[in-house]
Amino acid sequence: MTRAQLLFEPWQYDVLKSAAARAGKSISQIVRELVVEKLSPRRAKRASKGIDAIDGLFSDREASGREHDRFLLSKPKKRR
Repeated sequence: MTRAQLLFEPWQYDVLKSAAARAGKSISQIVRELVVEKLSPRRAKRASKGIDAIDGLFSDREASGREHDRFLLSKPKKRR
């Protein structure tokens, strides 16, 4: 395993602490389980689909497939 330091809002820590106590687990175990639950299936699904895995991840009403060079090579517009 790799050690990581995470910062939580007070309410987030309270929720994790309560969930860990109810389950009889450590906060670290709860966080690891949440990561597996929320991220692993998506990651595995994307990896198995190749380039199709990124379909729908981002949207831009101004973008079209024919203008891909403009979007890939130009500086991003600043959001208002």
